[in-house]
Amino acid sequence: MSSPCAATCSTSLRLPPTILRFRRPGALASVRAARSAPAVSDDLVLRIAEQLEDSVAESSPLLDPLRSASALSLISTRWPTRRSNEAFRFTDISYLRSLPISLPSQALALALAAPSSPYPSCIHFSDGVLTSTSGVHVSALADLPPGPARDRAAAALAASAEFADKDLFYDFNAIGAKDVAVVHVPEGVSMADDPVHIMFSYSGSGDGSMVMSNPRVLVLAEKGAEVAIVEEHFEVGQEGGGCYWANPVMEIIVEENAKVVHSYVQRQSFEAAHTKWTVIQQSKSSKYEFVEVSIGARLNRHNLHIQQLGPETDTQLSAFHFLSQNKQIHDLHSKLILDHPRGLSNQLHKCIASSTGNAIFDGNIKVNRYFVRLLQ
Repeated sequence: MSSPCAATCSTSLRLPPTILRFRRPGALASVRAARSAPAVSDDLVLRIAEQLEDSVAESSPLLDPLRSASALSLISTRWPTRRSNEAFRFTDISYLRSLPISLPSQALALALAAPSSPYPSCIHFSDGVLTSTSGVHVSALADLPPGPARDRAAAALAASAEFADKDLFYDFNAIGAKDVAVVHVPEGVSMADDPVHIMFSYSGSGDGSMVMSNPRVLVLAEKGAEVAIVEEHFEVGQEGGGCYWANPVMEIIVEENAKVVHSYVQRQSFEAAHTKWTVIQQSKSSKYEFVEVSIGARLNRHNLHIQQLGPETDTQLSAFHFLSQNKQIHDLHSKLILDHPRGLSNQLHKCIASSTGNAIFDGNIKVNRYFVRLLQ
């Protein structure tokens, strides 16, 4: 666990009026884009970003600010290595460069039947494509009618464009997400006894490439609301040998006096790569409980980021990583940012690794000046 440190400030990102388009070096558009960035990223980052952008023919305009910010960010982002990036100092992600990247077919994903769920409120992503949603407070972003839920989702996604601690995987998801599953629990509503089951199924291409998918979920728990989230990531149809790259993002906003209980199970193929972001915002007197069990994937990287937005928050984090295969890599990077007094937090992380497995844990608690001053 790292030592507490003082707050750092960052300037607001100015978004261009239209979505930034990627072009190869030498094209006029790339020169214009490079003028707004200190350096041009490496070829692999640009190539993946172009593939993702071209794959998203149509999407909700509510995603435009987020896409533009991430496109601008990727222009000056280089592929992280153990030498060049402190956040990946102990994590070897070279597996992601070992195979060509391909993208899933939306038609094939939609043709697959959704797995059964024991819960009436459920969401299914197939290779990153949102195929089905059911439940009173569950919807695709594109299907949200005008009203408070749509306005709240739009504001949350616009704020995500300003996320300062993101990395290139977060940005890849922002560009490649075709839609967003939205769980909106109105003020005072309790869904504690009716969990929302979010299923992510993945399959390999079988052609020697690594299929990359970018599902995205937004959970909004309004003031005094309660909701339980059951999140599952698993392989289908390959019997443990599917080669693919899952790159999901889940953002959870817990408003004043609200409570979110979040269970997360990762049981991917042992040939898969899994790079995930979970971003939490907790307002005054809110509670967030998180339990993770990860057993699959050859490369598993989870960034868990919690931001305290008010006093008297309660944050409970538990994780268990089991590495049964040789050369498996499991990495949990968590960051809890405290800006207000009387924030209670507990974190427990356990792992079991085989002889050549590599388990990494980086638990960071950042106590900012405002928090310290209030305690004096």
